[in-house]
Amino acid sequence: MKLKKSFAFGFITLFSLTLAACGNGGGNTDDSGSSKEADGKASGEQIFRINEQQEMPSADPSLATDEVSFTALNNVYEGIYRLDAKNKPQPAGAAEKAEMSEDGLVYKIKLNEDAKWSDGKPVKAEDYVYGWQRTVDPATASEYASLYSAVKNGQEIMDGKKDKSELGIKAVGDYELEVTLQQVTPFMDYLFAFPSFFPQRQDIVEKYGAKFAANSENAVYNGPFTLADFDGPGTDTEWSLKKNKDYWDNKTVKLDEVKVSVVKEAPTSLNLFQDGQVDEVVLSGELAQQMASDPEFVIEKEASTQYMELNQREDSSPFKNENLRKAISYSIDRKSLVDSILGDGSVEPKGLVPADMSTSPKGDKDFADEAGNVIAHDEKKAKEYWEKAKKELGITKLDMDILSSDTDSSKKTVEYLQGAIQDTLDGVKVTVSPVPFAVRLDRSNKGDFTTTIGGWGADYADPSSFLNLFETGNSYNRGHYSSPEYDKNVKAAATTNANDPEKRWDNMIDAEKVIMDDMGVVPLYQRAQARMRSEKVKGIAFHPAGPKFDYKWAYISE
Repeated sequence: MKLKKSFAFGFITLFSLTLAACGNGGGNTDDSGSSKEADGKASGEQIFRINEQQEMPSADPSLATDEVSFTALNNVYEGIYRLDAKNKPQPAGAAEKAEMSEDGLVYKIKLNEDAKWSDGKPVKAEDYVYGWQRTVDPATASEYASLYSAVKNGQEIMDGKKDKSELGIKAVGDYELEVTLQQVTPFMDYLFAFPSFFPQRQDIVEKYGAKFAANSENAVYNGPFTLADFDGPGTDTEWSLKKNKDYWDNKTVKLDEVKVSVVKEAPTSLNLFQDGQVDEVVLSGELAQQMASDPEFVIEKEASTQYMELNQREDSSPFKNENLRKAISYSIDRKSLVDSILGDGSVEPKGLVPADMSTSPKGDKDFADEAGNVIAHDEKKAKEYWEKAKKELGITKLDMDILSSDTDSSKKTVEYLQGAIQDTLDGVKVTVSPVPFAVRLDRSNKGDFTTTIGGWGADYADPSSFLNLFETGNSYNRGHYSSPEYDKNVKAAATTNANDPEKRWDNMIDAEKVIMDDMGVVPLYQRAQARMRSEKVKGIAFHPAGPKFDYKWAYISE
């Protein structure tokens, strides 16, 4: 079988943002992927202190689903590849770029023989095989197992039709892997760098059983840092990332520690920043607007869409009515939401798939522009659709609750939506339920909500990262939106047309149009985050898609 070096990204383009306010968002890279900014002089205590807005729901690579967990995991583990500061996958757990067969289905990967776990044992091919099999195993109940549909037999294993041992990955000796795909997957190089594809040690997982990764001591790590002082998912408000002395590229890592504290109130975080007790905090709303001219103010635009899901699980659900969903959407003034309520650089959405993430096969059209959706605020249309919905449903009023996280920005968003919907749609009464992030995730997963505010950040820079979510039966389709036409287009993009970039693109455009015409989910905004980041912090790599931050090249320069 002929093999060729694999690093073709097809029509996928990660957007490199160089905003005036985000000079610390990452540096240029050389061919090795290290940040040139990180080659600057580190001075002073190499401890980076940050405030997170929410607790970490999971430290288990197979079970993590959220931004906080993925950022931690990305820094304490390492996969076959690691995204560099230019957002390109570079060999990390691999010794060199993978060799791919001419048909694009088989990857041969030579592993980095210097890679070690934090207990000094070598990272071997069997660790990747075990980690992948554990994640795809239905018994693990990994929500991210769906990404393994790209790997041979992955879907059949998830469906219980084949054993996990039949997954398309095998160890060829201690330091070589052979990965076989189900179909050509243009974004596979990005999956090689994603936490759900990280290696795991079988002896450690089996030693701790259900308590594996339940705290920082019940795991071993192979990344630039190790997790420390983590006492439990969803509850602990302080943890650390400490420099890993056994990491193969330890000399590149300059930070001794990243200290993380959960502070949900933005004013408190800002006070701590201004007092010099913390080096980075998240701002929104009035505080972001007040600090916008500060030289330490940073805006980082993400490949992320925040949206409202409407619970359509039961046949009797009023949200199965398309006119009701459209009435709710038209009642929302998204420009006021992003400008007056959030004020953090977030922008009005053009659809489900965010703008500036991916371009057409010929590279000349942005996906969001080509889809041509109109996500508008129109009170007249909102009222008209509400009248139609009332007649079709046989109702005169409606009570609805909006579930959200309890961070400052989430509370402000949901309160704004409450007012906008109630003021526009006569007879609709809206209550709000802000809860801790882990609780929102749990309730959303169980379907314990009327409507819920959630969102998605791209795992890889391709429209499928968003479109796959709302296929019928997908675990992330928490509202249970279902459309045969939508499913048909998403499936065609992933299978029959996977090797034809133009047809695949057309399938994805058509799927986007279907779900937006149906208003199957209600997009609210494309997210950006406003932060205060101390000017002494250098070399942080920011990834608009995938785990957001990499501290491998970061340092403090007093």
